[in-house]
Amino acid sequence: MTANPIPETHSKADPSWWGAILVGVIFVFAGFFVLGDVVAATVISAFLIGVLLLVVGAAEIIQAFSAQYWRGFFLRLLVGALYIVAGLMLVTDPARASVTLTLVFALALIASGVVRIVQAFQYWEWFGGLLLLSGIVGIAAGLIILSKWPLSGLWVLGAVVGIDLVLHGLWWISLGGRLRRERHTAPT
Repeated sequence: MTANPIPETHSKADPSWWGAILVGVIFVFAGFFVLGDVVAATVISAFLIGVLLLVVGAAEIIQAFSAQYWRGFFLRLLVGALYIVAGLMLVTDPARASVTLTLVFALALIASGVVRIVQAFQYWEWFGGLLLLSGIVGIAAGLIILSKWPLSGLWVLGAVVGIDLVLHGLWWISLGGRLRRERHTAPT
């Protein structure tokens, strides 16, 4: 009696490959939908981040009062209050707040790019060239965003979310295609 080399999860009724492709298609369509109006997507993203900051701030304040020890109480209270203030700023005026978020995002891209370039030379034998390219692209993207700032604050976050959705969707579609190929080429 020989064991079946294909695990039970890869039976003929296995929807994993087409499920992955379906998820990918949904992500791609969502990404193109977001890219259709990046300004609205930016404002909505800023609003949602604000709501999350309000929830996190409230949780931090509750944690400060419910902690077993009072050590760090005022620091937790301060952090919670800062989260709430930032959240209120994002919720009450998401368009203006998105301009500030875009500035922070551009500066983070530049800083991250510099770090990646330094690391590329430290880890050159482990695809350091790719890391170097990634750092250069990060710095260039940050500088492009800064060169158009504050106007870029109205579209950058939405564009990044849209592009991310499309790329993530393409990954899911590729994964589904590979799962399908492996299923059809596996010995039965």
